[in-house]
Amino acid sequence: MILLCRVDHRLLHGQVAVSWAQGLKANCVFCVGDKVASDPVWKTTLKLGKPTGCKLVIKNMADAIKAINSGVTDKYRMLICVQTIAEVKELADNCPAINSVNLGNTLPRENTEGLSRQIFITPEERAMLKELVDRGVEVEIRPLADDPKVLAKDLL
Repeated sequence: MILLCRVDHRLLHGQVAVSWAQGLKANCVFCVGDKVASDPVWKTTLKLGKPTGCKLVIKNMADAIKAINSGVTDKYRMLICVQTIAEVKELADNCPAINSVNLGNTLPRENTEGLSRQIFITPEERAMLKELVDRGVEVEIRPLADDPKVLAKDLL
């Protein structure tokens, strides 16, 4: 069962391990992305940050989509972490089970505007988020599990 699908450029860190994984009683953190899946330093870092009692799975995008759609991940109370809005859009486009997206933290970059204190998007990412919202995917901004939910559709 997918408990949360989160965009955070840091992937797995204190907020995710403590607030989200513990708060949602997750037993699996699934880090998805081609870059992270092929980077041994990232993998080692993520293993160090893994919450106690949680399984950590790191897969590239194609393998993650295949795993989610096959049902093999259904046995877990799963928190999915991706680094970018493009990655979460690709997952949501290809995995019908993803019907809600949490925007946790994106970096300010050239040509970005702030949607919140921690969310910065390009015009292309704005279009991606609008497409998800228009399709009925809930897109919310919330750094911590206890924070109030802010719907991105109200800010786009």
